[in-house]
Amino acid sequence: QLAESGGGLVQAGDSLRLSCAVSGRSISTSAMGWFRQAPGKEREFVAAITGLSDGTYYSATVKGRFTISKDNARNIVYLEMNSLMPEDTAVYFCAAPSTYAYAGPSAGGYAYWGPGTQVTVSS
Repeated sequence: QLAESGGGLVQAGDSLRLSCAVSGRSISTSAMGWFRQAPGKEREFVAAITGLSDGTYYSATVKGRFTISKDNARNIVYLEMNSLMPEDTAVYFCAAPSTYAYAGPSAGGYAYWGPGTQVTVSS
């Protein structure tokens, strides 16, 4: 089970930190990902972190602004978002792959999803 939190309404240039509380799976050995979906658009990959080695992956649109991290002891995955832009407005989803390995940037590789948290960035 995945539960996102931390979304909200912010202004362009602000920062937000999203959290994903994970139960039923240890993130110390499982890759985890963040996706987002804006109205009328497909769900798109944002970032992912691997289980054992903590390797990270980012989409080109957020690289350098967003940072994915995790707290294995608390089983929480974070997405730190800086220099937010109106184009970042979307529902943000936490996701876990069907296996424990990194599943790439395609949403089809992820079997478990949280309900999402809304992020709105005003100009």
